[in-house]
Amino acid sequence: MRPLKIIIIEDEQRAASRLEKLILEIDSSIEVVASMDSIESVLEWHEKEAQPDLYFLDIHLADGSAFEIFKRIQITQPIIFTTAYDQYAIDAFKVNAIDYLLKPIKRLELEAALKKYHSLHSSPVLDYSELLSQISKGKTTKLKRFLIRVAQNLKTVEVDNVAYFYTENKITFLTTYEGKRYSVDYSLEKLEEELEQELFFRINRQFIIRVNAISKMVAVSKSRVKIWLDPNAVETIVSTERSGKFKKWLIGQ
Repeated sequence: MRPLKIIIIEDEQRAASRLEKLILEIDSSIEVVASMDSIESVLEWHEKEAQPDLYFLDIHLADGSAFEIFKRIQITQPIIFTTAYDQYAIDAFKVNAIDYLLKPIKRLELEAALKKYHSLHSSPVLDYSELLSQISKGKTTKLKRFLIRVAQNLKTVEVDNVAYFYTENKITFLTTYEGKRYSVDYSLEKLEEELEQELFFRINRQFIIRVNAISKMVAVSKSRVKIWLDPNAVETIVSTERSGKFKKWLIGQ
């Protein structure tokens, strides 16, 4: 079996050296093929070299935000983000992130992230890129579509097009990415069972949301998070008892 090839993209040399040391302590067979500190160095490297098996990527680089990289080149391999900031988790999981590690990086968390990579990579059914594609497109959901009654007419709404669900006056509604709402014959409890948990999360007694529907998050206390949902700029708060699981859900744990 060939060694796992990785790239470290980190603008602080000490942090890059420490990360490499930790990685090799966990698995000495891993090959660090490059270590870079800027967006431009990453772009230049990719013009000449093939993509590695796995990226370790800091968000604040010497010449700007790492998310600029994804606007200029296509990265198809998995990424483990390494950063001192927790507010970028949503953006990270819109690209090929499999984990989001906060600095200072702890050995056990790093080891768990590498195990997650190997678990995804060794799937007997899907390779990593296919798995990401199916998750992002909603192909792994149990429910694929809803049958909606509008007056005397019937129509279907694909799960792929649902941003969030909520209850109002004991009726459950879904809201599409176009901002349309429809009542559905499901309770939130039933939807929790039928929806793919990687895509949807119940944040409180009233809402089940999709990660892509979150437009903004603010910590309002040590254990509570206020979020804004698009479309329609809906405001709600993650309940205290669900806050811990919500944060893990955001980073794919």
